[in-house]
Amino acid sequence: MGTVLKALLQQRHIQTVSAFNREYDAAASKIDSSAIGAGPKKAQFYRWLSGNISTLPYPHHCRVLQEMFPGWSIEELFSVYTEGTDLPPHKMTVAPPSSSGARQISDIESVFARRADFLKAIPPQELFREARTIDLVGLSLNILCQQCSDTEMRRMMLNGTTIRCLFLDPNGSNITEREHEEGHASGALVNLTRLNIHMLQRVQSSGTTETGGGIEIRVYDAPVRFNLCIIDSEICVMQPYLPFARGLESPTFVSKKKGVEGTFQTFATVFEEMWRKGTEPAIEYNQGVTA
Repeated sequence: MGTVLKALLQQRHIQTVSAFNREYDAAASKIDSSAIGAGPKKAQFYRWLSGNISTLPYPHHCRVLQEMFPGWSIEELFSVYTEGTDLPPHKMTVAPPSSSGARQISDIESVFARRADFLKAIPPQELFREARTIDLVGLSLNILCQQCSDTEMRRMMLNGTTIRCLFLDPNGSNITEREHEEGHASGALVNLTRLNIHMLQRVQSSGTTETGGGIEIRVYDAPVRFNLCIIDSEICVMQPYLPFARGLESPTFVSKKKGVEGTFQTFATVFEEMWRKGTEPAIEYNQGVTA
């Protein structure tokens, strides 16, 4: 049980106080610069989410909240929301069509300027904790391999999580091209990718007949275009690879499946096609292997 505000923040994946206050400051900068930095403290923020408040927030909070959630009144934002019920479609916080006819795609839930901002707002351990399926394609897949320990991945496997990982082939030509484009020393991305594959192979081999889930590993050799992370065939974290910029510096988009059209379905289809064409790694990579 919680408030409508809580449900809307969960839609946008900004339900932590730090992530919320970044959005709060961005909205305040548009309407009242004196409110920048005046967002709720942790205890107050969680009272807003639970509905454990005796009066509505101060006027400056109300002004900022209405900027963040156009179409919602303050009374509606702090009304009780029953989990599992649908929010009114006319209240969705999606920008209206512009005069040029352009329209925001409705299944984009949130946008982060850099991957680092996304990782702070939505830690991978939190994102993966209850997942039943995790599908990943990109370069070295650090969002899983460098953010989750062997122990955590074994726990996910025992709980029935199925993980499909599609790496840029460390033996291919496209990874060396990407090294040059990002300005890395020769072999940097090759060795990192081999290390990550080896780590997953180690966890993969530790599975038992009692393990409900598992890890599948494939590689592809093609120009790297997107880093995709799809959770439970419902949430997609998408990041483009920009020329001459490292992955951490690229914008990150979070979409949620809504019907049969939209960005989620586009990238879910991209993943499945790439996975179908992927191949097993040529060898079992060891930590001592060098480029």
